[in-house]
Amino acid sequence: MMQNVHLAPENNEDDLYSGYNDYNPMFDTEDLENDVAFQQAARTSHGRRPSSKAPLTSSMGRPMTGTIQDGVSRPMTAVQAAGYTKAAVRGSSFDPLGQARGPASPLEKKTSDSLEEKMRQLEKKVNELVEESCVANSCGDLKLALEKAKEAGRQERELLRQREQIAPPESINLDLTYTVLLNLASQYVANEMYAEALTTYQVIVKNKMFSNGGILKVNMGNIYLKQRNYSKAIKFYRMALDQITSSHKQMRIKIMENIGVAFIKTGQYVDAISSFEEIMSISPNLKAGFNLILCYFAIGNGEQMKKAFKRLIEVPLEVDYEDKYISLNDDLHTNLLIEAIKNDSLSQIERDRCVDAVKASHYVELANDLEINKATTYLRQQNFNQGNELEQATNYADLAVNSDRYNPAALTNKGNTIFANGDCEKAAEFYKEALRNDSLCTEALYNLGLAYKKLNRIDEALDCFLKLHAILPNSAQVLYQLANIYQIMEDPNQAIEWLLQLISVVPTDPHVLSKLGNLYDTEGDKSQAFHYYCESYRYFPSNIEVIEWLGAYYIDTQFCEKAIEYFERAALILPTQVKWQLMVASCYRRSGNYQKALEKYKVIHRKFPENVECLRFLVRLCTDMGLKEVQEYITKLKKAEKLKELREQRIKSGREGSARSRKEGSADSGGTKGERLSAKLKALPGTSEPYENASYADPLGPQPERPKTAARKRTEEDDFADEELGEDLLPE
Repeated sequence: MMQNVHLAPENNEDDLYSGYNDYNPMFDTEDLENDVAFQQAARTSHGRRPSSKAPLTSSMGRPMTGTIQDGVSRPMTAVQAAGYTKAAVRGSSFDPLGQARGPASPLEKKTSDSLEEKMRQLEKKVNELVEESCVANSCGDLKLALEKAKEAGRQERELLRQREQIAPPESINLDLTYTVLLNLASQYVANEMYAEALTTYQVIVKNKMFSNGGILKVNMGNIYLKQRNYSKAIKFYRMALDQITSSHKQMRIKIMENIGVAFIKTGQYVDAISSFEEIMSISPNLKAGFNLILCYFAIGNGEQMKKAFKRLIEVPLEVDYEDKYISLNDDLHTNLLIEAIKNDSLSQIERDRCVDAVKASHYVELANDLEINKATTYLRQQNFNQGNELEQATNYADLAVNSDRYNPAALTNKGNTIFANGDCEKAAEFYKEALRNDSLCTEALYNLGLAYKKLNRIDEALDCFLKLHAILPNSAQVLYQLANIYQIMEDPNQAIEWLLQLISVVPTDPHVLSKLGNLYDTEGDKSQAFHYYCESYRYFPSNIEVIEWLGAYYIDTQFCEKAIEYFERAALILPTQVKWQLMVASCYRRSGNYQKALEKYKVIHRKFPENVECLRFLVRLCTDMGLKEVQEYITKLKKAEKLKELREQRIKSGREGSARSRKEGSADSGGTKGERLSAKLKALPGTSEPYENASYADPLGPQPERPKTAARKRTEEDDFADEELGEDLLPE
């Protein structure tokens, strides 16, 4: 043991680094191969120990990892997650993720071979076939529609057979079966295969599982009616009528009409009368009333014919004349169509024969009512040439008042004729008399408010419309009149409040929205004004005043590029007015796009070669841009200015001649012509305004002239009330 102890020599006590190169010979590995003891220990260590020794066990009593038991080593499973296996051989790479094994095998697909999945796919196919059949029928391909319906029937039967094998009868899809059969029967009818259609309908009707199958007896009755088998048609109609409850009123009425028509076809007029009488007692309509008159005529019962005719004329026509015959826009095609409807052959018969025929009979009172209704219809259609024959209207109004002095409708119409003649004071008396007889006569109250407004009795007009608002709180006409009256009274806040209520009733009316924008603009609230003007433009992008305001707003806010859109729209609406095209060019110039401005001015010059303002800007732009064509435009400008001077001289001489004629009291034709010329020339722009074509025709059509009021200057608000919200008198 002392042989490994090294003592430091006494003569090197001061050497601090001595001993660093010395090492224990036990760590010398160069001679390990020749070391017999080490080689013996290596051969007998760990797993190569002699088997005579007992295997080591853990504290739990199981063999330890790596222990050989019965010739088999216990696997080292604790290191498998790191990629180690007992089969690892020398030279194998470290592969903890198992990438060397390649990609994982694909997921196993779900098999669709099950019977339930097949039935689900088959049901989907049946629905698709029914849909394709309906589409083909709507496209007019009746043969293809029938083929698809038949195929759907075959597939549905196959589905039913398979479902019965694996499921109880309660699981059958009855709705699908009903749909397939009904579609098949309908396609048979469309192809005029009536026998097959009846057979299919019988299958549905006889199946008690279809709760609504009985209603299809109506379809079977229709088929028999087409086959002229009227007795069977009546039978099936009556069977269907018995199965339809009274809650389906309209359906029962239609079936009874069919029964009556079938009786007429068989000559059984008494039975037909019974059907039509029942209809007229439950829900009168024109068709049933007319057929009832024919049946009474067929049996020769004139007295009952008269009664049936009276009941017929009491049936409401269900025609809204205001919506059907009044043009609500300026579309030329729509206006032409309405004119054609007004003057078609049926309207001619109504005007020329109906009233005259009744006049010739002993029903003179009925003729008077028809005349009044005819005049009212003309007024609703705004056909004033026909409806506003004041002398004739006055005569009929007098007849109505004389026949019944206490009739509010007659008094209101009498007041309307006086109002049309301009005597608003006297008209107001008739309206008040009508209100004394019937305080809820809204037409008389409304017209009384209009009469007071024309008489400039604003407080009384306001009182009338406030009363009317209490009766008709959602009337757009009344709400507008209230707003208009407050505007006349110079109370813009109240006017705005009423207009806000109005747009809650008619939220898409562009004129009301523009009126709100105008009021807010007057009050200085530009943001609200901009909002309502934009809304008005969205619903009616052809209002020139709205377009002009929006364009000016964007110019004021230094967004000239956005203003171009609105001025281009105005130029499109009024192509003969140079003003809007000059504004477009001006916007390009203000935004710094001089090249676009130059091109636009050139386009304007080609359309309006004598416009001085356009030529001036062309000269200025060409000079600033150093273009050679500036001299050409200077020459054209001089010529245009000379023509303008000559025109102004003619205007001046014309005005002087007209003034002399008026002074001398001359009534000759020359003076009249001079006055007309002077009136036309007054409309021409001044020297600083852009030139506009004097022969311009408004593409939106001429605006109807409105009566003027001497007591108060007519304003734009009143014109709007006349045109849009019924300032015209309301006939009773």
